[in-house]
Amino acid sequence: MIAVIDYGIGNLRSAEKALQHLGADARLTADQREIASARAVVLPGVGNFGACMRALRESDLENAALDAATDGRPFLGICVGMQMLFDGSDESPGEAGLGVVAGRITRLPETVRLPQMGWNTLEPGAGTHLLAGLPEPAWCYFVHTFAPEPEDDGVVAAWCEYGRRFAAAIERGPLWATQFHPEKSGSVGLAMLGNFVTAAAA
Repeated sequence: MIAVIDYGIGNLRSAEKALQHLGADARLTADQREIASARAVVLPGVGNFGACMRALRESDLENAALDAATDGRPFLGICVGMQMLFDGSDESPGEAGLGVVAGRITRLPETVRLPQMGWNTLEPGAGTHLLAGLPEPAWCYFVHTFAPEPEDDGVVAAWCEYGRRFAAAIERGPLWATQFHPEKSGSVGLAMLGNFVTAAAA
């Protein structure tokens, strides 16, 4: 079973439905025990970093998300769900992130139209399981104004260019995350989610 953490904010069902479309037993859940027993966990997120972190805490799911991201199970963060894995964000300076990945979320330059809303290509790193089997170029759908800057470039599975170079995806063992929305990225996104489902079943 793949648990999609339901902390009451954003379009959480789109990730659940995309995984179910691939044949996975994906369930939107706010049950800590169900999250703890799941084979894999997904943390989606849209909108404001601080609002998402507060909603996660107020739902009493912060520890469940933190445990899932650090206990060796396949874990996928999506959009703000990726950003929440970092130490914090310039969007909400007083709000701490989960601190699973060292680094910060910073604003994209004013030299480009913000938010970035639409399709862009990935520059994948070598040996990434998340992006295995994807076409080149791989087009993915983004909606964001802030983007991750990890302290260690070694966790970056794919880069993207929009005003500046930023980490579009990270991969550290079973911990995967994307700044883009794979569930809105057509066949490319479904292929990535398929890789995650395969990892969960392994």
